[in-house]
Amino acid sequence: MAARRAVSSAVEIVALHVSPGHAYEGRPGDGPRPDPGPVARDHVEVRAGLGLVGDRYFNHPAHRTAAVTVFAVEALEHVADGLGLATAPSPLVVRRNIVLRGFDVDGLARHAVFTLDSGDGPVRFETHRPANPCGWMNAVIAPGAMKALRGRGGKRCVPLDDGLLRLGPATLTT
Repeated sequence: MAARRAVSSAVEIVALHVSPGHAYEGRPGDGPRPDPGPVARDHVEVRAGLGLVGDRYFNHPAHRTAAVTVFAVEALEHVADGLGLATAPSPLVVRRNIVLRGFDVDGLARHAVFTLDSGDGPVRFETHRPANPCGWMNAVIAPGAMKALRGRGGKRCVPLDDGLLRLGPATLTT
């Protein structure tokens, strides 16, 4: 049986976020609780099996296979178009860790391994499950946003390598 050939794509890392706490608790109608995050970063430290340094899910046993969320910014553009918004929402509102442009993140299969390299060396991730949107999207983006994001919420992943990711051009290899 022939080995599958790796495919590389030029992507852009448009946002990197870590969240020390969780603001979307309780009822969406009550609004998010104040919290110190998510915090936009120009780079993040990735630790194999643990997640992103400084994030609320870093080394959290219940989230070992879902410590990092990867998301395609095109999903927010889809929401803006579908809901008639003047501009796409900020990637901060979806509270995903790594936001990419130029790759169909939601098309990744469960247990797919992909590599991101933003210039400091490759970092591998294994996908585990979809990062399904919640009712909070209707409160923080616009009514109907949760439905518009169904199937476009990104993927929850576990990092397989230590490394560093930076904003800007990157290569994604599957």
